[in-house]
Amino acid sequence: MKYKTVIVDDHPIVISGIAGLLSELDNIKIVEKFESGIALLDYIEDNNVDLILMDIFLPVINGVDLCKTIKQKHPKIVIIGMSSQSERSLVMQFIQNGGNGYILKNASFDEFKECIYKAIDGEIVFSEEVKTIISQPLSEDLERIPGLSRRERDIALLLSQGKSTQEIADDLFLSFLTVQTHRRNILQKYKMKNVAELIAFLLKNNMLN
Repeated sequence: MKYKTVIVDDHPIVISGIAGLLSELDNIKIVEKFESGIALLDYIEDNNVDLILMDIFLPVINGVDLCKTIKQKHPKIVIIGMSSQSERSLVMQFIQNGGNGYILKNASFDEFKECIYKAIDGEIVFSEEVKTIISQPLSEDLERIPGLSRRERDIALLLSQGKSTQEIADDLFLSFLTVQTHRRNILQKYKMKNVAELIAFLLKNNMLN
């Protein structure tokens, strides 16, 4: 299967560069390139798209808001944000809006490729530099990190693969409520605001290995 892919960036040279890199991947087919989010919204109304690589700083409607708009109508489209900036709050807002990953434009081709494949497989992905930035503690209070119980680790691992609470419940033969409770407890244990922050934190501290 070839994943129908659209690139959105207001710099034509960036579009050309990324298109050139992706042309080496067998199962990625670039079906369109746009310099604005408005053109993209028009296109996906009438055309099937599997994957969107979008710049975060687009004119008229930025990538963070654009991601939310697209996901509300087309939740199955995989959307990866691209930027030269890795400000923590920006990354988190993009993921909260449904984004499947965030890659810095200075990432290597291998990083780009790995992130794209993992995102297609359902994981939330970050290029290495982004992982480092979002995994930094929010305060100087570096207490000893509490461990995960075996059940919590199982649930966190499935969360990192992009699975929903119901899917995790089905996989582990647990009730929806049990998984929801574990999920809430894990977030509270590590003082994380959302699953994206939690997974980045656990990866950073090698707790999902």
